[in-house]
Amino acid sequence: MKCPFCSAMDTQVIDSRVNEEGDSIRRRRRCPSCDKRFTTYETAELRMPQVVKQNGTREEFDRAKVRTSFMRALHKRPVPTEFVDQAIERIAQKVLSLGEREAPSRQIGEMVMHELHKLDKVAYIRFASVYRSFQDVDDFRDVIRDMDK
Repeated sequence: MKCPFCSAMDTQVIDSRVNEEGDSIRRRRRCPSCDKRFTTYETAELRMPQVVKQNGTREEFDRAKVRTSFMRALHKRPVPTEFVDQAIERIAQKVLSLGEREAPSRQIGEMVMHELHKLDKVAYIRFASVYRSFQDVDDFRDVIRDMDK
């Protein structure tokens, strides 16, 4: 690492410590050229994949959009906000763990449906009816029948 004082290209690490959360490392460094000390922090840079929509367009993964989907499906349903937050976090972690640069919106929609199924059956059916473009009552019947299995 380059010294911020004299711009020497070689510095020495004299101490390294992991922070309390375990997600960054604090390093004390010393420059052998000017003998000054400084601190650097090292963290992992994680990028969420791009979401590839049905029409082929790409956009950033947006937790707010996922939250909006949950809130519409859960409108006037007795599900605590903390459960919604946890579900959104699980979805974000699954998307991140795919390890891909792109994720199809279909796959994210399926993740939302899976989480809604665990949270509230009525919200699940609400979301499924829009997400899968139900055309008539038979589509609702099929989903309800599948839930009982």
